[in-house]
Amino acid sequence: MIRMTAIASAGILNIQSASAKKFSTTVNGLKTSLNAFSFNAPLTDGTMSISDMLDFCAAAGFEGVDITAYYFKGYPQVPSDEYLFEIKRKAFGLGLEISGTGVRNDFTFADKTKREQEVLLVKNWIEVAAKIGAPVIRIFAGSQKNEGITKEQVTEWMLEDIQTCVDYGKQHGVIIGLQNHNDFIQTADQVIKIIEEINSEWFGLILDTGSYRVLDPYEEIAKSIKYTVNWQIKENVFINGEEKETDMGKLMGIIKSFGYKGYLPIETLGEGDPKTKATTLLAKLKKAMM
Repeated sequence: MIRMTAIASAGILNIQSASAKKFSTTVNGLKTSLNAFSFNAPLTDGTMSISDMLDFCAAAGFEGVDITAYYFKGYPQVPSDEYLFEIKRKAFGLGLEISGTGVRNDFTFADKTKREQEVLLVKNWIEVAAKIGAPVIRIFAGSQKNEGITKEQVTEWMLEDIQTCVDYGKQHGVIIGLQNHNDFIQTADQVIKIIEEINSEWFGLILDTGSYRVLDPYEEIAKSIKYTVNWQIKENVFINGEEKETDMGKLMGIIKSFGYKGYLPIETLGEGDPKTKATTLLAKLKKAMM
């Protein structure tokens, strides 16, 4: 399978303002972005809005923003076009591209009816992604234990559901990105098996650097990077079960050696001021990109 590079946002978001171009930090086809989950607490409790987050991203020097779907008003219901287009317009006005979005789905339910509802959730938000110009929508495998059901059986029905979503994404010009999330999927080999089974240019990996926790994370990243369509670059990785600061130089060496082009969204977690944490991690990423 030929790895898809992350594509530019569709329509009006393809055009950067003159000021955005002037201060662009794009290096070798790589662009910085912020995953909205970095502001999970304030976005959830209402002390920050998506509009506020866009203002922060522009001021901090990000080139893009990944607006996770569950921070849109009314999620999981789809908002009005008026609401969506206002967010799209503001991002454009700030010189920001919308690098992606994502839903909280679960395809490991044994109950087929529940899985059908999860597929419908993804389909609904594929349409949203197309409207706001997000080239990629992030999905999960799932986290149900399913005692008495083999992993092979779960994978079989998961592949059917993912294929349905990929076909729908293709119809709307949106790539489906499956995130390794230390749930049903824990290793690069598990990721690769699913992606190669689907075998579509409209399907790839959202590479979560902090969720390869079984084997050496850098080796797992190197093994799966050719399938990557977008990222979640985190402050820490897990080595032999121990959380350690991400070696940004080592990570960027892997990214550059493969020749990945596209967005590099960061995601910060844990305690501390999210603005400070995001700004700090962005600075480390930019330094490594040079």
